[in-house]
Amino acid sequence: MAPPIVRGTAAWKYFGDFRDGLLAGQVLVLQVAHPVVAAGVRDHSNYTSDPWTRLMRTGASLSIYVYGGTAGARVEAERLRSLHRTFTGVSGGRRYSALNPAAYAWVHATLVKVPVDAQRFFGRPLSTSELNEYYAQMRDVGRMLGVREQDLPPDWTAFERYYDTMVADFEPNPTIATLFETIQTVRKPVRWLPDSWWRLHARVQMFLLRATLPPEFRARLGLQWTPDDQRRFTRFAHWVRLASTPIPAGLRTAHMRWIGKLNVWFRAHPRAYRLLIRHDNGPGARPQTHLS
Repeated sequence: MAPPIVRGTAAWKYFGDFRDGLLAGQVLVLQVAHPVVAAGVRDHSNYTSDPWTRLMRTGASLSIYVYGGTAGARVEAERLRSLHRTFTGVSGGRRYSALNPAAYAWVHATLVKVPVDAQRFFGRPLSTSELNEYYAQMRDVGRMLGVREQDLPPDWTAFERYYDTMVADFEPNPTIATLFETIQTVRKPVRWLPDSWWRLHARVQMFLLRATLPPEFRARLGLQWTPDDQRRFTRFAHWVRLASTPIPAGLRTAHMRWIGKLNVWFRAHPRAYRLLIRHDNGPGARPQTHLS
């Protein structure tokens, strides 16, 4: 039985670390690499026209599971499952559902892996005991989300085998290509941001995406990675590690803990929630995917 997610435990320290955001592009690509997820995003998400609102929604929802308390997590899990029941369609001549057990489990798996990768690249890799505790806690989160028990590997070693096997089977698809185009061409979120800064932001996002994807999958996607790129990334990671590792875990996760608690309140006050996000993101709103 996993310990509850409270201050000082592994999931509390690492799931909301601000460095996880450096892998945002990586996790989106890996999610839509799954053909069912790709079809659902293609048919039911408008992230290409309004990615910033969608990204904030995703972060707000995820924060509840780790930092919003057990009751808040259960309510949010049921809300998401209810919305995802409407995500159906046809892809490649076959019907699909966003609640396809394998696809649903895969999305959860990518979110489990991000904090571990973020620490490996930009912090201090988790110890064996931390990995075991973290994964046990995130298995419990998966259960709350409705991931089937048979789709939750029993321990971290089995999870890594499952994860690597999934990635080894993925191939390029049009949704990934659209995601790359969106990262590089989407309009600025605010007008006052200088165009040169925004172009730099897009280049940095693509660079981090190429740097952090599993190398074999990166090659299958046709993304170039040179020794010079690796040296630049090594320097970047070094400076991020140097600047961020001394910061206490409570400060590195403060934003996500605050968002989690705030969103538990919003879920209990849907009218205020709808007013805040322009009436299209509260309970009963138009369905959105985690990738929206």
